[in-house]
Amino acid sequence: MPTYDYRCESCGHQFEVFQGMNDPKLEDCPAEDCDGRVKRLLGTGAGVIFKGGGFYQTDYRSESYKKGAKKESEASKPAEKKESKPSSSGSGAGGSPS
Repeated sequence: MPTYDYRCESCGHQFEVFQGMNDPKLEDCPAEDCDGRVKRLLGTGAGVIFKGGGFYQTDYRSESYKKGAKKESEASKPAEKKESKPSSSGSGAGGSPS
């Protein structure tokens, strides 16, 4: 159930009420010395709450971002393979003393 903000048009008293979406709007000010009418204010609404595991910021990237990231990762893979081949060969720092 959402929380609604109200403000009295005559005394300016502002308050929040926790009520269902189908409940009727309040009409009278709850302040003791005021008989003014209240108006429901527009709220910012509640933020989306994801419960459970597996929700990440990167899950909802644009298609253009995904394509660019894929090209970038593919471009870096051949360079990594080339670098790993010379280090696995027998020549280099592990040779016999001269």
